[in-house]
Amino acid sequence: MSTRFTGKVALVTGSSNGIGRATAVLLAQEGAKVTITGRNAERLEETKQEILKSGISEDNVLAIATDLATEKGQDELINSTIQKFGRLDILVNNAGAAFNDAEGKTGVDQDVSVFDKIMQINMRSIVTLTQKAKKYLIEAKGEIINVSSIGAGPQAQPSFMYYGMSKAALDQFTRSSAIDLIQHGVRVNSVSPGAVITGFGEAMGMPAGMHEKYGHFMESHKECIPCGSMGKPIEIANIIAFLADRKLSSYIIGQSIVADGGSTLVMGMQAHDMMDILKSQ
Repeated sequence: MSTRFTGKVALVTGSSNGIGRATAVLLAQEGAKVTITGRNAERLEETKQEILKSGISEDNVLAIATDLATEKGQDELINSTIQKFGRLDILVNNAGAAFNDAEGKTGVDQDVSVFDKIMQINMRSIVTLTQKAKKYLIEAKGEIINVSSIGAGPQAQPSFMYYGMSKAALDQFTRSSAIDLIQHGVRVNSVSPGAVITGFGEAMGMPAGMHEKYGHFMESHKECIPCGSMGKPIEIANIIAFLADRKLSSYIIGQSIVADGGSTLVMGMQAHDMMDILKSQ
């Protein structure tokens, strides 16, 4: 196992599943002490056990089941991390959510309560958690990595408009906080995943198997994912680890690395093979 994060302490939000879990496991395997957190205690325990199976000491893992959207939950995360590990070097703001309108409305007809819920977890909680972590990150000359999404644009997202808006706001927060904090030695960057195989669909309320069906469709249509495969959580985790490693990414400030299998590079007219079109005429 690599030891590049030995002596470092990482807090990874939304680490009970998907990208957050893969990131927490990877950072722990590469030497970091990690605080993992999520609302589902059972899934969080699964993450902890996966870390321990790698031969990591239980002393190097702190699991906190809490609601990140609350000030109380955030205070518990920061205070418990400092109390147990004594420092904070890496903050990974991964937790995020999307919610459907109760009446199935989309676009501008979605109830504003959906907007409020999404912005609370996807944007406000990141701002306030960053504020609470700032002191310790400055002391450590640390790193912040935000997990955004290609849903931020510039392509429109009428079906998930508020989600896209929250991620666009997060991108601006990444840029602005990066310039604000680099004067104190703290780097801020982000990663913008495309379609990734996680439990996100189920968390949104999709019926069992629906997310897999969505994934199969995306993979079979190159105008959706040109490389032909959904992303894996570990692929995004590797980018997060790269951005957390100052030896490898020291000159990257306030940027977002897009990891989407080419999805944002194609237009409909470019997504089909011209020779196949000509042969069909």
